[in-house]
Amino acid sequence: MIKVTKFGGSSLASAQQMEKVGNIIRSDPDRKYIIPSAPGKRFSDDTKVTDMLYKCYDAASDGEDIDGRMAEIAARYQEIIDGLHIDLSLDDEFALIKDLFKRRAGRDYAASRGEYLNGIVLAAYLGYRFIDAKEVILFDAHGNFDAERTNDVARARFKSVEKAVIPGFYGAMPDGSIKTFSRGGSDITGSIISRAVHANVYENWTDVSGCLACDPRLVDNPEVIETVTYRELRELSYMGASVLHEDAIFPVRVEGIPINIRNTNRPEDHGTLIVESTVRSPRHVITGVAGRKGFCSINIDKAMMNSEIGFGRRVLQVFEDNNISFEHTPSGIDTFSVLVHQEEFADKEQDVIAGLHRAVNPDNIYLETDLALVAIVGRGMKNAQGTAGRLCTALANAGVNIKMIDQGSSELNIIVGVRDEDFERTIRAIYREFIENDYKK
Repeated sequence: MIKVTKFGGSSLASAQQMEKVGNIIRSDPDRKYIIPSAPGKRFSDDTKVTDMLYKCYDAASDGEDIDGRMAEIAARYQEIIDGLHIDLSLDDEFALIKDLFKRRAGRDYAASRGEYLNGIVLAAYLGYRFIDAKEVILFDAHGNFDAERTNDVARARFKSVEKAVIPGFYGAMPDGSIKTFSRGGSDITGSIISRAVHANVYENWTDVSGCLACDPRLVDNPEVIETVTYRELRELSYMGASVLHEDAIFPVRVEGIPINIRNTNRPEDHGTLIVESTVRSPRHVITGVAGRKGFCSINIDKAMMNSEIGFGRRVLQVFEDNNISFEHTPSGIDTFSVLVHQEEFADKEQDVIAGLHRAVNPDNIYLETDLALVAIVGRGMKNAQGTAGRLCTALANAGVNIKMIDQGSSELNIIVGVRDEDFERTIRAIYREFIENDYKK
């Protein structure tokens, strides 16, 4: 077997954590390709190394002396090196970084050095080969990730490398300059390498024992999801659940490679398995619940709108003309609503309203603000009767008024719109009905 194994910043924040990582890797010879993040926080008030690098680079760009800041960053790595008792010096690396900071090599370059240096340390500790991500993760001239060229180059490179450490989060532009993914992009690197080496599984090690059925800030000790499909995870991630960078799904999905979310601090836990499809029956009707606040609804009334060909297209064209993306479009015979991000809409509201009057000549337009969208997601809903009824009853019993309800044609999710002030109560009521009370039914 071949396992690609990615470790998050909290898993690599100190020598003690790095030792845990080393034990995990050495316990399974199939863990051949390792993707490290930059060192994260060692304690709650600590600063992530990536943030330290950003501040140091900005100071250099402003012409400030950065010796002190650079020394603090170097000390973080030296603390890890000393704690691991390895013979390694990063002096030359820091001298080069300092020089390139002063020459303004770019904030992407600055941010990437956290993973780069941690990769060197981890490779030395494990006795694996270090491969700079800029050699195998490639972007095009427009700064877009070049998936197919990367796959070809990486696949050829790793044919002759049995075990390697490849830093996450960044790659190279055609001119050799560094380009990063968005924050959390080490997840994407691990997925890309998994595809290139035809991995049997992509392990993503973090500080939780898998994907949780809901936000632990809203429900105490929510259940860990044993198995979730790519599609379910996409729905939950889109609605705010975040244990894995959502773009990390696509490279492995092309190859049908499962992802296993694991806990570095509890390696005995099986975690969550993310798969394309499965015959395993879900434990509950729903897999999870997630949501986001900060939406508004633009509601359009017009008699006989259902007989007007192109009405919906003309409405949405107004939003497109104002560069506003929409979330949902619930409608009735004489009503059509568009839900959008309130912050995005606020500065353009009058332009949109005027545009709608010109486009469809409505009888009335009214706005509802401060809305939250909450999604219940689960492959088990397709064959379960009365899910929508249970949802509505649970929210009614919790004193929540549903402003909107929408079910996808795949029957994979149901989305409800509620007042922002009812958001937390809605999440808890749904979790109680579909997860906690499931044991009692």
